[in-house]
Amino acid sequence: MVVWLTTSASAQPTQPAYRADRILIMPKAGINRTALDNFHLARKGEVLRTFDGIGHLQVLSVPKGETVPGLIAQYKKSGLVEFAEPDYLGHVYDTKPNETAFTNGTLWGLTNISAAAAWDVLTSASNIVVAVVDTGVRYTHEDLAANMWVNPNDGGHGWNALNGNNNPTDAGTHGTMVAGVLGAVGNNSKGVVGVAWRVQIMACACFNSFGIGNVSDVITCLDYARTNGARIINASWGFTNSLALSNAMISLRNAGIIVVAACGNSSTNIDLSPTYPASYQLDNIITVASTSKNNVLSTFSNYGATNVDLAAPGEQIYSTFPATDSFYFTDSGGTSFSAPYVSGACALLMAQYPADSYQQIISRLLSSTDPLPSLAGKCRTGGRLNLRKALRTILVATIPATNSGPFQLRVSGGLNRTCSVEATTNLTDWSSVYTNATSTNGTFDFADDQSTNFPQRFFRATATP
Repeated sequence: MVVWLTTSASAQPTQPAYRADRILIMPKAGINRTALDNFHLARKGEVLRTFDGIGHLQVLSVPKGETVPGLIAQYKKSGLVEFAEPDYLGHVYDTKPNETAFTNGTLWGLTNISAAAAWDVLTSASNIVVAVVDTGVRYTHEDLAANMWVNPNDGGHGWNALNGNNNPTDAGTHGTMVAGVLGAVGNNSKGVVGVAWRVQIMACACFNSFGIGNVSDVITCLDYARTNGARIINASWGFTNSLALSNAMISLRNAGIIVVAACGNSSTNIDLSPTYPASYQLDNIITVASTSKNNVLSTFSNYGATNVDLAAPGEQIYSTFPATDSFYFTDSGGTSFSAPYVSGACALLMAQYPADSYQQIISRLLSSTDPLPSLAGKCRTGGRLNLRKALRTILVATIPATNSGPFQLRVSGGLNRTCSVEATTNLTDWSSVYTNATSTNGTFDFADDQSTNFPQRFFRATATP
């Protein structure tokens, strides 16, 4: 395990920054080792460990009556060492925001999806627009305002299909809570934190205060999102089958927009009793079930081995609430809140892998879930969202050869990440054939000049953490 000495976003601990009973020293090259041994002996210091492969670095105990600063000063003055320093304390490099609700476990869902480790990789999807097609959003809320998308033409934050204007304020509560799960501002010491600390939330109101809406209003919002640059649409709602709605979903697919759909809360197999858009067989739709704090399928959650893709936390969800600009609330739960976990994850994936198609983003997401026994046979992946794994996935795709040129492939491993291409002829003995760092678009290309020398050859890519 690599431990970094670094400062997290949370407050610094009150404990000392180093161990009080040890120091480290590096002997000067070419010194008389006996002189150093005698220096240790005179101070009654014990050599606890020597790293011969690291310049004979030594770990020394601090004798009774000595202090770390005092002993370090003596070694520095001796002229026998390159350096002497404390045995610093560090922490595993999990990026934790300073919201109390995260540190005290209230936002347990983020812990279950390994969000802190994922945030080491990326916290911001500030260039990605996610449309919350719902009851609207309280866009003045203290934990949402900075992350609201702004229409460059009218200054609004979305569209209200119920009122026919650009004021998509929340008619109920649902949309504001969904928005907080996916994109409440992170590390601002307020309330909660979303999956994406920075993202552009487009508010689209088409359901009333009772959570009731109609297909035409929904399609109005979907079309608004499509024509105004949304990359992801959160659909925490369902209808019976509608040809109009299915065609709207196809238009989103044709535009490369991902739709994240909640699968519903009736403990029903939606392979047998479908709900829409969750059950449309379109490759741009991700359908999400709910899991509990204990990582089991929620009793209320719908499921389906064919129509549901994965699960995400969905019970006892604490989020932004539209009663005031600083109000928060814990909802008992539903797949409505599982979906925005996945929407936020997709936004971070799009920011991390800007060259990916929507199919590749979905592939990264679904290939990196954590398998759970209660999800076996209940969804396609049998797993729950793992954000850390998703952000570290590597995809390898072939590039069509031209003019009988060498075999080529493209490695997509994320921004500025060192990846190694490995090859084998038997799927057992792998060897590295090329190592490179990905570019600012997260990819690099590799041409295998030796491909004509083998009847068959297989490739894979690995990466540094």
